[in-house]
Amino acid sequence: MSEINNVTRLAKPKRKGLLSLIFSRFFIIALLIIVEILVILIPLFFLGELFSHFVAFLGIFTFIMLVYLFNSKMDSTAKLTWMFIIALFQIAGALMLLFTQTNAGHRLICERTAKMIEDTKTTIPQDPEVLQKLRKEDSYTDDLVRYLNRSGCFPAFAQTETTYFPSGEAKFEAMLEELAKAEQYIFMEYFIIEEGYMWGKILEILIAKAKAGVDVRIMYDGMCEISTLPSNYCKLLAAEGIRAKAFAPIKPLLSSHYNYRDHRKICVIDGKTGFTGGVNLADEYINEIERFGHWKDTAIMLKGDAVCSLTLMFLQMWNVDEKNPDLGEVERLTKAAPEKKETIDPSGYVIPYCDCPLDEDKVGETVYMDILNRAGQYVHIMTPYLILDGELETALKYAGQRGIDVKLILPGIPDKKLAYSLAKGHYKSLIEAGVKLYEYAPGFVHAKVCVSDDEKGVVGTINLDYRSLYHHFECATYMYRTDCISNIEKDFQETLVQCREVTEETIKGDEKFYKIVGPIAKFIAPLL
Repeated sequence: MSEINNVTRLAKPKRKGLLSLIFSRFFIIALLIIVEILVILIPLFFLGELFSHFVAFLGIFTFIMLVYLFNSKMDSTAKLTWMFIIALFQIAGALMLLFTQTNAGHRLICERTAKMIEDTKTTIPQDPEVLQKLRKEDSYTDDLVRYLNRSGCFPAFAQTETTYFPSGEAKFEAMLEELAKAEQYIFMEYFIIEEGYMWGKILEILIAKAKAGVDVRIMYDGMCEISTLPSNYCKLLAAEGIRAKAFAPIKPLLSSHYNYRDHRKICVIDGKTGFTGGVNLADEYINEIERFGHWKDTAIMLKGDAVCSLTLMFLQMWNVDEKNPDLGEVERLTKAAPEKKETIDPSGYVIPYCDCPLDEDKVGETVYMDILNRAGQYVHIMTPYLILDGELETALKYAGQRGIDVKLILPGIPDKKLAYSLAKGHYKSLIEAGVKLYEYAPGFVHAKVCVSDDEKGVVGTINLDYRSLYHHFECATYMYRTDCISNIEKDFQETLVQCREVTEETIKGDEKFYKIVGPIAKFIAPLL
């Protein structure tokens, strides 16, 4: 902690101000209620006897909107949410629906992202020999690979070494070591970057590498500019020789900052080494500061062929704001083969993949459901949030009901009380189906980990909530029979020892706040 004042800083710590309030959930809900009150009161005072006709219009309008929603392609749980909102706030609710569906403020970047993904989705061809070997494994992993390559460019790789990190501190230490080895380029894409000890130590290396001629590129989500970083931070980094971009910066009155956020965490070094997982670049992720008790997080390091997938993911996002993206550079950097070390003969198969909210493929959710539905012995999951749609809840319950050992580790100390109350709203039905739930007593679980049958594992950025599964850009690594699967399960069991089990009796003892707010919040769960 004492070193925090000695690390590199480019800007003074930033306090959350007016913009944070304007884009808060409270502000938007309050605005919605005010608009609806005005919609009712103005006609009441000015229409007089004709007010009854206005009421009839609202009834017809509401009916038309409900028919529209019922026949839309929207997820069934989201349909129910919007039906509830429009039944309660007819005009204001419809305007909010229109606002979210027209992607105001994000339309251009959405179009460019979709085009960039389409233009590069065949950049990395699937090695047919690898797919043939997977088919012989009789694990149905080859089916999943075909699905993933249908929705994007996510081949399976055989020659990749995997290292699992059971904490943010372990990942941070390894990242510093690998960054120091960079010779050609460093690509970093993170949801949150905040100045402090962790980012300062990384920044020292990045500045030194940039001065040595290494191509250093940093990308962070545009929400950072209203929460953790100043709006001119890209210019501050540029002055140090680092190319930087904020993805989808917030535009007042146009952006809904809840949708289309870049929630990924990717670090690629020379196309040889790649990192992903739950760890952002801020001090709480390595327990340098304490916010919600002990912060439990995880990450994965890849070395070998599969790193090119992480490179492609980064370059796709890097180029979305370019009018004429350099597709030649994307292909050249992505296909640059990493040096193979004869002494390394990694086992298993690695499939880095990402999820894009702009298509109809729910890749992140589908991978989780595939693991649940094919499990033969156990599925063990760590997730910070549990805000489930009907399909994922059914998959969890079905696995429990057919005798699979399904265990979930969730936070013991929440970072968001509303999200925590929603998670508790699922507890009873999951427990009744045989799913076992545990809360991490020392603090907050931010890990996004799934491991099954000592054979399959996922480490990435994808939470079990609507934000991750429907509205964010996400990424993860699927592994089949890799060396680190046993380490993931070992970490789960060691974390489990520090947890308290959730039972029907403990649910009865929950605070009244959670018992009252949870069921009510379910009405708007897809919007949280």
